Amino acid sequence: MSGDGTRKIFRFAPSPNGYLHLGHAFSALLDFDLARREGGRFLLRIEDIDAGRARPQFEAAIYEDLAWLGLSWEEPVRRQSEHLEDYAAALAELDALGLLYSCVCSRADIARSSIGRDLDGAPLYPGTCRGKGLARAGANLRLDMAKAAALVGGEVSWREHGKVIVAPPQDWGDVVLGRKDIGTSYHIAVVVDDALQGVTDVVRGRDLFEATRIQRLLQELLGLPAPAYRHHAMVLDEDGRKLAKSRLSKPLRELRAEGATPADVRAMVGLA
Repeated sequence: MSGDGTRKIFRFAPSPNGYLHLGHAFSALLDFDLARREGGRFLLRIEDIDAGRARPQFEAAIYEDLAWLGLSWEEPVRRQSEHLEDYAAALAELDALGLLYSCVCSRADIARSSIGRDLDGAPLYPGTCRGKGLARAGANLRLDMAKAAALVGGEVSWREHGKVIVAPPQDWGDVVLGRKDIGTSYHIAVVVDDALQGVTDVVRGRDLFEATRIQRLLQELLGLPAPAYRHHAMVLDEDGRKLAKSRLSKPLRELRAEGATPADVRAMVGLA
């Protein structure tokens, strides 16, 4: 699918590694409402590249929960696991530019030798394997951030709520773009998919705001179009923490079983 140049295209792109909760509902409903308001298109994408965590029952539940909320989307749904060759092609382009290198460091290795923290608070990779020319087999592929940033003038920018955000991508360090277990990464897959699907507006949680630096960098390096971004506030639990599948935040299906209606969910997330 691709844009026709006149209608805005929005997308909701969950991972089938758990049941949807109120945070997902807020993002999906906001995307859907904006698409309708703008006379645009609403796409659903299943981000299932992590085969070790993706489960068929969770994917089936995504369709069920979104339909219960009153959402409809275009068919066919793009499933990332069916398009690994697209992501491999993007990695090959970056490799041809001399921007990728093999890394065999474990998380424990990185934690021991870290030179600080990245924008997610994780140990910042110190570049241990950069320049060593290690074999690709059994290794992660990292982006040489210094080289990549230099090619785009040291900064990236994007449109956010009508404003222009300018930020250096170097604060992320040499990110992994090709995981040894799946051959790609979230960042590669999402920029390739957004481009191929003609997405014009990316509406998602504030927790992904800083990741936009990496994605805008990749779009520039690969010659892909830049969508407008809108990072919304997070839905928090009673302790003020972000809802998360890993903490088993109450799923939509449980709320439904307790008698909640789609209108109740809209009220819970402030979209009534």
